[in-house]
This record gives sequence, structure tokens and C-alpha cells, in this order.
Amino acid sequence: MVTTNPQNQNNPVQSVLIVGNYCHDVLLQRGSVVAETLGGAASFISNVLNGLSVSFQLTSKVGLDFKYPVSYDPIVVPASKTTVFHAYFDLGFSENAHQDRVLKRVEACHPINPSDLPDKRFDFGMAVGVGGEILPETLAKMVEICDAVFVDIQALIRAFDKNGTVRLVGLNESGFYHLLPRLKFLKASSEEALFVDVEEVRKWCCVLVTHGKDGCEVFWKDGEIKIGPFVANQVDPTGAGDSFLGGFIGGLVHGLVVPDAALLGNLFGSLTVAQIGLPKFDLRLLQRVKDEVQRRKLHSTCSFETRDDRLSFSKPPGHEEFHASLASTKLVSTCSIQECQQDQPRSPRTVEQVICPQCNGQPKLLVNSVFDEPIQTVQGRP
Repeated sequence: MVTTNPQNQNNPVQSVLIVGNYCHDVLLQRGSVVAETLGGAASFISNVLNGLSVSFQLTSKVGLDFKYPVSYDPIVVPASKTTVFHAYFDLGFSENAHQDRVLKRVEACHPINPSDLPDKRFDFGMAVGVGGEILPETLAKMVEICDAVFVDIQALIRAFDKNGTVRLVGLNESGFYHLLPRLKFLKASSEEALFVDVEEVRKWCCVLVTHGKDGCEVFWKDGEIKIGPFVANQVDPTGAGDSFLGGFIGGLVHGLVVPDAALLGNLFGSLTVAQIGLPKFDLRLLQRVKDEVQRRKLHSTCSFETRDDRLSFSKPPGHEEFHASLASTKLVSTCSIQECQQDQPRSPRTVEQVICPQCNGQPKLLVNSVFDEPIQTVQGRP
């Protein structure tokens, strides 16, 4: 299923293929379930691309137990269960775990095979598995049918112990290393980058390293740059890197150069950490962001071209001004959330409230970003 931006019907549409399974995410603290939400990198990325009016197609697998309404129907595997992740926020730190949480894969759906991919060509391909569902042969097939392939490193280096706890392995041990020269971009968090020889990989493809509140870095064969962050009040880090990648791809699709697209990625990452689970983006904010992107594109002299392999990495004139204009759009979102909290009906069937670990006792509104339906929240259940 493909969405088309009606405002761009007179312009060529650049299509995006997203490959990665939907998940059920369960957030826990002190033995209790804080919230249950739709998860998986594919859900966060498609959420951002929808907000940016970018055309895409999604290949994802779930089991018969999949319980969330989504805009893009997944492949249902009757013999399998939907991938389930438990995120623990109070188990301390681990060498192979995220610093702010410990992840455990409780259920794993079937992997995505090359035959599951659409029989057509795409301008951009995104390999964004979270539970080991991306196979080397599937990534190889994506390289064949997509002009430019973007990979989240977690799809390649995540491994799971007997209890399902996520651990990371070196990229050169992953079975994907031979495909690096055929990729366009590789995205990694600062923790994941420790398992990648960035100096070696940057010879073959561009490497994006995210640093949370400190923004991100872009490495390519001939140089590197730092991209500034956006201020955020972190509530839940889940999906921040995925939203970053969605914003980055969305920026490239809309014709931004790499540094400006990375700014857009940082913006969506900062918006995501301020909400629990899949974020709801204010419509006025999205429109202002799209207006700023179009304005920026008109002032830019070069953009990302998929077929002739040209990339522009240098910060163009006006980059800092673009950063400031995007930062100003967050004020719209902040005001809208406050208005929502003041005007929201108190019926529990309309919106569920939950006390989250980092909210200092303040209730957090959880609303499904696509359908405006409440995300299921549970209190006090082991």
C-alpha cells in the first residue's frame, strides 16, 4: 500500500521501501507494566514519513495475535506470534544493553525473506529490523531493487541470549559485512558504533552516528561533520533513533542536502523522546516543518540524487538558520500539548493517563498517532 502526497501530484514521486517487523512493546518499571504500545522501527519510521507526506511501501510480518490498527497491512504468519519486546527501565546498566534501559525479546516473528519483498523498483530502501528479521539475502535483494539502501545497524548486529536479552556483536561477525560497499547509509547509536569500525566502514558508505541530546555526526570517505541537537525533555527513549532515520530519509526525499536532512532527523528524534511509545505529532507542527523544508529546498543549490550517485555533505549556507527555524516549530507542539491537557475530556475511554518513570509524577497522555485512539496502558501488573 502506497500513500501519495496530494500536494506533489505534479512532481515525480520518490518511493520508499521500509523492511522490518511490527512489534508489541511493553514498558516496565519496578516489576509493573507502565505501558503497552505498537513498536518496531518500521512503525516509528512510517509514522514520521506519513507526517512528512512521503510515499512509501512497507514489508512487515506479524502473527495472528497482532493487536494494533495500522495503515499498512503486514504479512500475517498464522504459525508465528508477533515479535514482543520488554523494555526494563530499572535493571541498572549492562555492557551490551542500552544505557537507559534493558531490552528483552520475548517473542520473535518469522524473518522477512527475499520473496516477501515487492516485485518493483524503489528510489530508497530502508532495512530496519529490530528482532533479527532481516536476513543477509534479504538485504542483498533490497540492494538489487532499490537505488539507495539505508540500514539501521541494529538490524545487523543485534543478537539475543537464552533469556532474550539484547546484546550486540561486531559488524564483521554479523554475516552482513560483505554488503557494506553496496549500501548508501549506515545508521548507529553511539553505543552501537562501538561495534563498528567507523573508520573502515566510512570508506564504503556514509555512517550516521546519533548521540541523543548531543545531536549526531555524519562520516563519509572524505570528511565528517557534527549536526546540532534540539532541546527535549526525555520521557521514553524508545524509537528516537528510528524517528531520526525517518526524518533523515524524509528530508532527502524532499530534496534536502545531507546536513539539512540530518537536522530534520534530529528534530523528529527529539519530538519522539518527549512521549511514551509511538508519538503523536501535532498537525500544525507538521505543516510548519514541511513549509520550512520546502523553503529550505528552494534556497539549496544541490540535493540527494539516487541514480547518478551524487551526494552533498558540506553544510550549505543558511544551515544554522534552518536549525533555528526548525527549533521554533517545536513551540507549536509544546503549546498544543498544554492545550490538549487542558481541554481533553476526562472519560477514560477517550484518553488513558499513566505515570511514567521520568515524568516527576505528572500524568502522560498516550494517544495513537495514526488513529487518535488511546494506547493501552496497564498499572500494577507484573
